[in-house]
Amino acid sequence: MTDDRTAGQPDLAGWWQTAISHIEPGTIEFRGHRIQELLAERGFVEVIWLMVRGGLPTPQQARLLEAALVASVDHGPQAPSIATARMAATCGVGLNNAIASGVNLLGDVHGGAGQQCVELLHEIVAEHDTADGTSMVAAAGKVVARWRARGDRYLPGYGHRFHPVDPRRAPILALLDEARRAGAIDGRYVDAGLAVEEVLNQGRSRPVPINVDGVTAMIYAELGFVPELARGLFVLGRTVGILSHAWEQAQQGGRIKGPMPPSILPRYTGPAAPAAPTAGAA
Repeated sequence: MTDDRTAGQPDLAGWWQTAISHIEPGTIEFRGHRIQELLAERGFVEVIWLMVRGGLPTPQQARLLEAALVASVDHGPQAPSIATARMAATCGVGLNNAIASGVNLLGDVHGGAGQQCVELLHEIVAEHDTADGTSMVAAAGKVVARWRARGDRYLPGYGHRFHPVDPRRAPILALLDEARRAGAIDGRYVDAGLAVEEVLNQGRSRPVPINVDGVTAMIYAELGFVPELARGLFVLGRTVGILSHAWEQAQQGGRIKGPMPPSILPRYTGPAAPAAPTAGAA
């Protein structure tokens, strides 16, 4: 029997089209892989790769992606995304709202450096490939000069306001070197990132080392993730820290906890109020 409400209408099953998931009664498949098989054989990082990229990563690819995600998990309450989630948790909004509040602070300045650094590395490799005989350091010097000429004071992925040398730098570079020796990555984006570090440190007594955004950008670029996905994956990793801090704050209690203790008031810089009239004044 024909349903008169849909007579003459296009196939409504095609309203949403996706190559990611196939869901129907009794069936759950992600990009052609049955959920039963994924649960039995694959880890979370492998499924992240499958969902975002299609296909499954090699063990070394999965290890590099996992390292990038772990490196991004948390940087303490001094990070605005974490602090905001903790403050939200004291306002009675619920855990999901606290998480969303923290995630919504991850923008171009806080959370966007990884994407920007992938863009930087792509530009350097392109400069190197199109300029015959140009070294990677020379290509990096040209690109850095262009970025600075347009007003970029800070290069994304280099230096850190808190760490003289980011403690995540060395272990990730070691993983990248291992993957390169094994033939799992090409290594050109690693060379580009280290070339920028060399350019920035020329003539400096105080070095400007690559930071976590830079080394994870090397991973994302070597693995073939586009810059926008580098930011999305950073957000995915940082959400773990946001969840942890929001939950911890909820267990600690407190109400309407602001960015500073109540005993410390913001410095007022506006106009002075007029003097109050003295008692008995006409």
